[in-house]
Order: sequence, then C-alpha cells, then structure tokens
Amino acid sequence: MRKIVLLVFVLYTSAQASPFDCPSLGDGDSLSQTQLLERLTHSCRYDRLERPITYTEKGSRLPVDVYVRWYIYFMQNLEAHDLQFKIHALLQFRFLDPRLIFRKVSPKRSQPILGEANLRDILWMPHIFLANERDSSIMGTNEKDILTSVSLDGTVIISSRITATLYCWMSLQKFPFDEQHCSTYLESWMYNTSELILHWEQKRPITFNPDVHLTEYVLKQIWSNESTINADLNDLRHGAFAGNYSSLSFTVQLTREVGFYVMDYFLPSMLIVGASWVSFWLQADQAAPRLMLGTSTMLTFITLASAQGKTLPKVSYIKVSEVWFLGCTLFIFGSLLEFAFVNTIWRRTSNVDVKKLKSKYILRSTLSPRLYETTTFRQHSADSVSMTANSVSERPHTAVNCKNYLTKPNMQTDGGVATEETRKFYEFDIGLMEEGGDENVHEKRNSWTTLTPQEISQWIDAKARVMFPIAFIIFNVLFWTFVYTF
Repeated sequence: MRKIVLLVFVLYTSAQASPFDCPSLGDGDSLSQTQLLERLTHSCRYDRLERPITYTEKGSRLPVDVYVRWYIYFMQNLEAHDLQFKIHALLQFRFLDPRLIFRKVSPKRSQPILGEANLRDILWMPHIFLANERDSSIMGTNEKDILTSVSLDGTVIISSRITATLYCWMSLQKFPFDEQHCSTYLESWMYNTSELILHWEQKRPITFNPDVHLTEYVLKQIWSNESTINADLNDLRHGAFAGNYSSLSFTVQLTREVGFYVMDYFLPSMLIVGASWVSFWLQADQAAPRLMLGTSTMLTFITLASAQGKTLPKVSYIKVSEVWFLGCTLFIFGSLLEFAFVNTIWRRTSNVDVKKLKSKYILRSTLSPRLYETTTFRQHSADSVSMTANSVSERPHTAVNCKNYLTKPNMQTDGGVATEETRKFYEFDIGLMEEGGDENVHEKRNSWTTLTPQEISQWIDAKARVMFPIAFIIFNVLFWTFVYTF
C-alpha cells in the first residue's frame, strides 16, 4: 500500500512540475553550441538509453537504419602462424535521430555541431562490435581520435580511428602460391533486426588509402555483403539474447608475392640438388669426398626446408611447398644411394659376363651375377648331354673351348631331365652345328663380353649424369604445371 501511495505522489509531482524544469528551445540562435546541445539532450526530452524512434504512416515503429563506412589507413601482412591480420582504419556510423533536429529552433545555423568523445557520451549510440576481432582499441586518445557531428536534420555521424587485430582462417594447400580471403564482420550487439538494421553506405563504403602497400601480398579485389545472423542459446555472441541480428562484412582477396620464396627457397634448393650430382663425376672409390658432398648437401637442404616451415602453422594437410621439398630431398637421397651402389660394385673382385652391352643386360648381370653363372653352366652342361662319346673323341677341341666359361661340378635336374633352359640351349647348339659346325658355336659363345667391376661402376655413373637431371626436369615440369594450372 505504501508503494502505491509513493508512486501516485511521484506521478502527481511530475504532472505539477514547473515548466522551468524543462529548458525552452526558443531563440536557439542566441545559444552557443554547448547550450543548444544541453537543451536538446535534457532528460525531459531525451533519453540516452532509448533508441531513436520513427513511425510509418500507419503508426508502426521502424528500426533505426545505421549506415557504415570503412577507410583503411594501414594493413599489416597476414601472420600465417597466428592466422590474423591487423588494420588501422576510420570506422564511421551514420544514423538519424529525430530528437536532435534543431533546424526550426535555430534557423540561422547552417553548420553541424561538432564535438569529440564528450559529445558522443551524451548521445545514444548503436552498439556494434567486430565479430572476428582478437583485439581492438581506439587509436591515440579518446578525445583526439573520435569525431562526433550532429547536423541540422538530426543526422548523427560518429567517426573513430581504431586499430584492430582480426582473425582470418587461411588455406595453405598451395603455399606459397596461395590466395587468401580475409573478412571483417560488423554485427549489432543488443538490438535485433526489429530495432536496428546495418547498411553499407551507397557510395564507396570501403576505401583503402592509396599509400597502403603490402610487402608479401597484392590486394586484388574487395567486396562487401549485408546479411542477418540468427542467434540462439547455442550462440552467445550476442549475450543471452536470441533473435536475428543485422551484420555487415567486407572481404579482401590477397595474392601472395612469390618473388621472395623463389629467390630464397626454390632457386637455392635447385642449386643444392644440382650440387649433389657432382659426385657422379668423382670416381667410385673416392668414398670420402663423395660421402662428404652427399651428406653436406642433404643437411644444407634440411636446414633450408626447416627455416621455411617455421613461419607456418602446423596444419594437417600437405602444402605445395612440402611437396617441392620432399621431391628435392628424394633426389639428394637418390644420389647418396647411387654412390653406395657403385662403391659396392667397385669393391668386387670378380668380373661379370654380359650377354650384350645394353642397359638391361648390364644391370641384370650386376644385380645377380650368380644367376648368370648358373645359366652359363647350364648351357655348357647341355653341350655335354647332347654329345655322344664318339663325337667327344672325334672333336677334342670342344673341351678346350669350354674352359672359357664358368662351370659347376654338378648339375641338378628334375627327375633326370634337363631344365627348360638346358633344352633350349641344346636345340640352339644343334642348330648351329647343323649350319656350320663347332666354329659357329664357338663364335656365338665368345660374343659375350666380360666387364670389370670398375667398368660397370663408371658406366652407372655415366648413366646417372643423364638420368638424374632428366628426372629432375620432369619433376619441375609437373610441379610448376600443377601450381599455375590448378
């Protein structure tokens, strides 16, 4: 009961208040800007906590239209390891507040009322925030870097110089030949779309200072967007309030400059890979210089690759730069394996019989010399099976000729029957004897060539001098085609 009586008393007192409690707006031309603003924003006619209200012809309330403009003074390069970028910008809001119209009360004024932070503090402000910010602040001091303007028709313009660190998710699959799209989001905090709607200014809403230059990127394109964000209890960006909130965003497309990476990583890595091929011109028994050259190039390349990777976040997918470094590492490692292979062959003590001086026969004889010894033995064993005792006594020189070939003391056959290789050689030998006798057989057998381990090692090095550069050129063609095509 006491509360009801007190409320009635307060309402009665307000109704009987003197008109002098609410200052008059008459003769506004004789007032200073400060006096005029004090009367316009007096508590009897202005509530700073309540948004400006306008009505349609039917009497329904309209939301406040807030127009936004960005002017970018400075933009810092994207920091890939932190996935962020930094900007210094002028952020400007423009809206209409009918309560601040002073054209009629001060008809002689033609200029807007200007002020700084103190003027902004007595006016209603739309609560707008950067949705993807990591940090933001007013540049300089609050007094110096905030400009507030109130026009004759009640248009309020708030301009603030801010510095902001913004989050930008980067896709690094094609690093360092990548393009990044970084967005900046502005959203209404406490007023949903029924009370406040954000718009971009119609003319040049986003402008960059002509003196803005990025050292690592080139600014290709800018586009803006207006949208609505639906917030619920699962999304607390707008506090505990659910509803639809107005949002603005602008996106910049940045293309990375590859000159630095080409000069500091790609060209040096090509030279390091080429330096590893110098070992092919060194003799196979020179183990110390070849081993030192191979290991030094490998360690140098690993240091180069790790230096480049320190500036990037540890992502789960494979980047183009990693494909390049992996390919170059395989070429350097391949040169080390080639040295180990030819050095092992060089240290062999027995010669190798080669059927023909062709790559496949030389490699087969080198990789499996015992297999060729067994094959040769089976061929000569076939001779002994095909010859009768009489032919042996009539042609004693055959046994002398067989001394030119490797033999084994015994030959194992399956069930007393010669193997398929023995049978083929037997038929071949009989055919030669029918054509020209033992002289043709002897000539055919002597067509085999004996190579020393040193000759084989030199032959492998000679092939490597050609095959490694050709393979590396093919790798470069495939790599750079993928980079600039896909």
